[in-house]
Amino acid sequence: MERLDVIGNISLDVTHYPDHRGGSRLGGAAVLLSVAVVSAGGQAAPVCILGDDLAHLPLAPEFERVDWSASVQGDGASTTFDLQYDLEGDLVAVRSNYGVADGLTAHALRHIGRHPRDTYHVCCRRPLDAETILRQLVQRRCAFSVDFFLPSAEAMIRAAAAWLPMAKTLFVNAAEYRLLEQVVDTSTLREVIVTDGPRAAVARRLGQQVAAAVPPPHPPREVAGAGDTLAGTFLALRAQGATTALALAEATAAASRHVAAPPLPIPAPRRA
Repeated sequence: MERLDVIGNISLDVTHYPDHRGGSRLGGAAVLLSVAVVSAGGQAAPVCILGDDLAHLPLAPEFERVDWSASVQGDGASTTFDLQYDLEGDLVAVRSNYGVADGLTAHALRHIGRHPRDTYHVCCRRPLDAETILRQLVQRRCAFSVDFFLPSAEAMIRAAAAWLPMAKTLFVNAAEYRLLEQVVDTSTLREVIVTDGPRAAVARRLGQQVAAAVPPPHPPREVAGAGDTLAGTFLALRAQGATTALALAEATAAASRHVAAPPLPIPAPRRA
């Protein structure tokens, strides 16, 4: 199957919950979504910039099946996110330091120029200039899918609106879908996957619901990355020929397992 090139951040995250869950973890949609793709039998390459503190990541055995050829090392610190959630798992506050990811747009444009025939997924999150990236993908007739991050979703959806009808698949949560409806005629969108926490996820094609799947119940341990896991699993299975309904069911199950599992650890640098 084709490799999926995932344009996004890789970060060092700290999560907080009112019941004292959370802690330090490896995060960022580029790595979480890529791991989900390879776990579902696909091939994925994060198109990202690694800070000095994560330069060893491609050598970590936990990530040996990920294709790191599209990543570069920056001079400085990696992106960091401080994420606060409520007891229902909804994000209520985020503090960000983008570090070397300030150069992500330029790196992604260079990669697209060198690999115009690849299939792409764009994580539309700051500091990426999503409008510029999507315009380039459309001009080069690349196949691509898109997701958003609620704190920046309104601005990103408005910036990306002209290019969204050309996307193969959009991934949004229920709140982001309401923002999407305000900006884009959803009957022009080829495929939209709408998640809603523990409630049913639905697939819409040209505005019409075509599939739904309720996530299996698992006590949530860490909700960060659930959407990335769902998106990566769905895209990998669809690329392997699964129907929308089957891919959605498997993807919601994978996301449910993700929230019950320990978060990705930050691999220690190898000793010389």
